[in-house]
Amino acid sequence: MTPDLARLTWTDVPDGPLVLVPLGSFEQHGPHLPLDTDTRIADAVAHAVAARLPGEVVVAPPVVYAASGEHQGFPGTVSIGNEALRLVLVELVRSLTLWSGRVVLLNGHGGNAGCLADAVRRLVAEGQDVVHVPCSPAGGDAHAGHTETSLMLHLAPELVHMDRAWRGNPTPIRELMPALVAGGVAAVSASGVLGDPTTATAEEGARLFDALVADVAARLRTEGL
Repeated sequence: MTPDLARLTWTDVPDGPLVLVPLGSFEQHGPHLPLDTDTRIADAVAHAVAARLPGEVVVAPPVVYAASGEHQGFPGTVSIGNEALRLVLVELVRSLTLWSGRVVLLNGHGGNAGCLADAVRRLVAEGQDVVHVPCSPAGGDAHAGHTETSLMLHLAPELVHMDRAWRGNPTPIRELMPALVAGGVAAVSASGVLGDPTTATAEEGARLFDALVADVAARLRTEGL
């Protein structure tokens, strides 16, 4: 089993390991999914990917609080914003690389992408060995719909309330962006759902998860891992 960094003592940490850092969010995912959905998915993918990688690998505790301002209109959402997240990521990697090998930031929330890219550019300019990799299935619906609900039915079915799931706004995200930027998710979906969770199944979630793990592992292989 791939070691969880949080479960190790300092004497158990291998020499210069590759460190996977899941990056999620704590935000509304409709009435039917838990607030930490993005974090749970990214963490599960990190562990599955780590098991496929050669050499010494550890999975760090996930970054839970991130940039989720577009969901701030819903109770339960906790966002630290782009500036704070950028600083957290820079200092986190600076600390990790004092004893690790390469650091991989595995991003499970689209709202983090901009400041994550900025942070990695800064760190690479400093000479840090760090890369960032997206953790989202290709072609899925935007938020708390078929894709994420299927993944959660596979990973943590006890946390999914399908009796509360209903179809949200199905409009493609690119068409929603002006309204999203202006008013957040609440401006385009009263339920917070962008997509259709009612069609989700655990079997589809297993297929999506396997494809996601394979995609992330392939991306890392192109980075020489």
